[in-house]
Parts: sequence; C-alpha cells; structure tokens
Amino acid sequence: MRYTDLSSREYAELLSSSSPVPGGGGTAALCGALGCALGQMVGSLTSGKKRYAAVEEELQELMRSLEKMRAEMLALTERDPEVFEPLSRAYGMPKETEEQAAEKARVMEECLVLAASVPEEILSLCGRAMDAIDRIARIGSPLAVSDAGCAAALTRAAGEAAYLNIAVNAKYMKNRAFAEELSERSKEALAALRSHADKVYANVAERIGG
Repeated sequence: MRYTDLSSREYAELLSSSSPVPGGGGTAALCGALGCALGQMVGSLTSGKKRYAAVEEELQELMRSLEKMRAEMLALTERDPEVFEPLSRAYGMPKETEEQAAEKARVMEECLVLAASVPEEILSLCGRAMDAIDRIARIGSPLAVSDAGCAAALTRAAGEAAYLNIAVNAKYMKNRAFAEELSERSKEALAALRSHADKVYANVAERIGG
C-alpha cells in the first residue's frame, strides 16, 4: 500500500485504526510535505508579477528547493512504516531461552536504530524547509503571507512530532552512548527549529496585525 496515494479521508481513517502503521512518524513527514507545499504556494502567488521582478530568480530557487523537500517528505511518509514494521515484529520474538533472548535483543537494537533514522531525517528536513519558508515569507506577496505563517506552523509541528519518534526509539536502545548522542543531536535540532519557527510566525502575525 502506498499511503501517499490514499485520499485524505482514507488516510485519516486508516490512521485512526488499530493498525500500527501509518503512525506518528509517517504522519509527521506528511505534515512536513504540506508545510513545504504551502511555502511553494506563496512563491507561486508571487512569481511572475512585475512588482517582484527583482526577486524572481530567488523565488524560483526557493520554490525548487521546497519542491525537492516536499518530494523527500512524501518519500519518508512511505519509508517510516517500512522501517517500523520490523520493529513491531521484533517485539513479538520469543525470549524463553538465552539464545532467543540474545537474538531478540540484537534484532531489537537494529530495528530501533533503523526506526529512529527516518524521523531524524524528517527533523533535519524541517530545519532546512524553515529556512526557505522564512525567506519566502519575507520576499513573497503580502497577500499570501498568512500562508507562509501556516507553512512555518505545520513544519514546526512536523519536526516536533518527528522528535518524539526519535526519543521513544532512543529510550529503549541498549547502546546508551549512541542513544544519548542521538538524543542530544535531536534536541539541538528541535530547539533550533522551534526558535526559527517562532520568529517566522511572530513576523507574519505582526504583519497581518495578529
């Protein structure tokens, strides 16, 4: 099943079910894709107008960048369930004997690292997308600036959701040195994203009198 081929109604229905996938990680990526798309929308509503001719080249570059990141986010929407399913199966592995317990621990560790890798990519993408959204909010049409603020809000939410998926996997890793390094790296990325998103949102709110 390709989750990105489902209608919004179908995806929401599946998400609400007891199925372990799709879950928070894939949905975070989908949210990030929508944030990128809204940023592109601001560019599309600005591009081609004489008033913005001086920034047309930069607008096009920003829109291409957001389009690429949107495609990557959609790919991660599909990838996250793929890496989570092995972890879901690993939880059910037997551990009655020492050999079984050791094998389960080995597989679990591999699966936890893999499951954390996708949301870490999502979080990183959110940071890069926020850079583009910030700039497009500044040079884009004031008539669409509220959409840039919405793009920032969605992208922040996507990054926050991705972080939680990193954290929950890191919590159960046996290699604590790796887990702590991953956690620290992710906390720093999240803090930077939140700070940047707050500035973009505040700037947009001020411009529209919110």
